[in-house]
Amino acid sequence: MPVGDETPIPFIAEKQIRFHHCDPAGIVFFPQYFVLFNEVIEDWYTFGLDTSFVEQITKDRVSTPLAKVSCEFLAPSRIGEIIRMTLSVKSVGRTSVTLQIEGSCDEEARVRAELVAVNASLETLRPLPFSDQVRDRIQRFIV
Repeated sequence: MPVGDETPIPFIAEKQIRFHHCDPAGIVFFPQYFVLFNEVIEDWYTFGLDTSFVEQITKDRVSTPLAKVSCEFLAPSRIGEIIRMTLSVKSVGRTSVTLQIEGSCDEEARVRAELVAVNASLETLRPLPFSDQVRDRIQRFIV
């Protein structure tokens, strides 16, 4: 999505369920959804917010750890399936953002989570205010 576009829309990332996500029955082992959520957030920063997640960590020494997660597992996902992960912003504060991520496959809801991510210094491990530029980009995803 172009950075100048002001129409609020969710960020969508498709994730293939791989062997390493699954238990011996070939069904996603629930903690692996948290790995997928983190991948979606990284993709959102890089492609949705047009901010290098890698440089944010390695150069700016800023991360976005999760402070709170609420999750519902609605239906099993299996190896080989493509899960459509839809991220939307519920609210943005000075140092944190509340996200909703919904995963579905063929229109069937599989997982739903609300996550609070904190903008934090990797040096002090304390919250940092979002830059005005990042805050403006985040607000485009409030739906």
